Amino acid sequence: QVQLVESGGGLVQAGGSLRLSCAASGRTFSSYNMGWFRQAPGKEREFVAAIHWSGGNTDYADSVKGRFTISGDNAKNTVYLQMNSLKTEDTAAYWCAAVPRPIWTRDRNKYDYWGQGTQVTVSS
Repeated sequence: QVQLVESGGGLVQAGGSLRLSCAASGRTFSSYNMGWFRQAPGKEREFVAAIHWSGGNTDYADSVKGRFTISGDNAKNTVYLQMNSLKTEDTAAYWCAAVPRPIWTRDRNKYDYWGQGTQVTVSS
């Protein structure tokens, strides 16, 4: 079992930045690859970014590539999503999720554990 708790969401103007955090507890953090997903009203939950447990590999949705950075700190059992140059279309609820190694995927259905989510609202 892994428990995930997100924080760092909020309201920001377009062009601004936010950093989301995802603190994990329970089973060894390094047993999982981690991802961030988001869901805007009326849309399906979509993949945003993923990081390999070793930190040696990352993956980004085209819509956020070059603006968002995913990183992890295994000593703190925490994954971060640094979001820069935010756009109004980034407004969504954001979740972190864990998928057991060696699965490396964008498919939300393969992720076993999810946090409670945090809201990000970008105003124009």
